[in-house]
Amino acid sequence: MIHQNTIEVRGLSTGYESGSDRVVVSKCVTDSLRSGELTCLLGPNGAGKSTLLKTLSGFLKPMAGCVNIGGRPLESYSQSELARMIGVVLTDKPSLGNMTVRQLVAMGRSPYTGFWGRLSSVDSKVIDEAIRSVGIEEFSGRKLSSLSDGERQKAMIAKALAQETPIIFLDEPTAFLDYPSKVEIMRLLHRLSRLRQKTIFLSTHDLELALQIADRLWLVDKRLGVSTGCPEDLALDGRLSSYFESGDVRFDDLTGLFAMEMPCSRAICVESDSTAVFNMLGKALARNGIRIDSKIQNTCKIEAYRGCYYFDGRCVRSIGELIDALETRKE
Repeated sequence: MIHQNTIEVRGLSTGYESGSDRVVVSKCVTDSLRSGELTCLLGPNGAGKSTLLKTLSGFLKPMAGCVNIGGRPLESYSQSELARMIGVVLTDKPSLGNMTVRQLVAMGRSPYTGFWGRLSSVDSKVIDEAIRSVGIEEFSGRKLSSLSDGERQKAMIAKALAQETPIIFLDEPTAFLDYPSKVEIMRLLHRLSRLRQKTIFLSTHDLELALQIADRLWLVDKRLGVSTGCPEDLALDGRLSSYFESGDVRFDDLTGLFAMEMPCSRAICVESDSTAVFNMLGKALARNGIRIDSKIQNTCKIEAYRGCYYFDGRCVRSIGELIDALETRKE
């Protein structure tokens, strides 16, 4: 698969004007966004993610540097031309409760339908294909007010697909969703980037999902600035941990994910015939201030074999019961 640069950013500084003041939020960003890739924009609240998205979308002017889209300077595009290059999906829920899903998706054709907004047979085919691509055929006739947050987000993505732009920007597309729905939306966007060769760029707070599914990351922080790259490269060179590690959060080099650091005041030896059980025991013990140390020599030892947990001459059937037993015998 050949990835082409659709957006090139060189020495970009973003910000906004407040009265007579110029507020710079991020400085000297240089990178590219490519077709067929999903790029996630990560950073704490107030770091400038929305400002960066708005600048790349043409809603805000750059403080410095340049943005090229499709080989042309961003400022050279008219609004109608830009509407055929970039589709934008915002966090805000649309207040269009009486509109059907299909009517919403049809709004994506507005850059092509002219003043009266009449849909041609070609427009209808594009709308139907967009609806199929996100798997919402069964409720395309329903009112938006009747949809779940996940269903509504799929409809908004279908609208962006109907716009037939090579680039799609999304601002916190998983913000209101439960975890399974977050995963479904992120996998959908990743699949669309591949199958449709779209350049998909989204801001998110879902760090773990982004680390698992994004092709590239843009990390934004007021103190550290902006770092970009493949998630695995950012992990290996330490930049990922520098952006997100704190006293209670550490980066796990083995899993490539972040974990909560639990303060432990004692240790215990654990033996098990199952890696999964050993890991789950470690999680439960850490939550209760106990770390696993297989080299420790003391009278307190847990043996987990064939679905049973042996401790202090007792046998229990669940980790919950084991934790209760440990609490009654603190050394």
